[in-house]
Amino acid sequence: MANSTVNIIFMGCVTLLAVACNSNKEESTTTAVDKEQIKKEIQAKEDQFAAMYNAGTLKDIGYYADDATSFYQNRPPLVGKDSIVAFLKSDLNANSNIISFKTNDVFVSSDGNQVVEVGYFKLLDSANAIINTGNYMSLFEKRNGAFVSVRDMSASDIPAK
Repeated sequence: MANSTVNIIFMGCVTLLAVACNSNKEESTTTAVDKEQIKKEIQAKEDQFAAMYNAGTLKDIGYYADDATSFYQNRPPLVGKDSIVAFLKSDLNANSNIISFKTNDVFVSSDGNQVVEVGYFKLLDSANAIINTGNYMSLFEKRNGAFVSVRDMSASDIPAK
């Protein structure tokens, strides 16, 4: 009987210790991430990008990381911020299109330092006729306190001719 009581007490202590260790570990490694606030931050970056594009000024664009890669439709990947901005500037010189972005959802890493954005874009000509619409995904990383896009890609809703 005494041996049985000692075993029960021992098992109870081991269980209590295991539960206590696990709960403290989770609390110390889990950080509170405000998904809605991050979604607002990402939408603000999209709005700023669209405003710069629509104004025809892409200088000091803080949207892309220096080592970003962008996958545009029907072309090889654009590697590096300089390459991406050069492509965007060549598009600006060719027309006066208006672009807009809507962040539909964000998927945030547990530490809040990476975000995958899923969104919708619309491209209009100067007469507000639709040129292109579609969806996109962007991977953002927090660098120096701000989110920058390190990878993005888009897909048009309009069938190819």
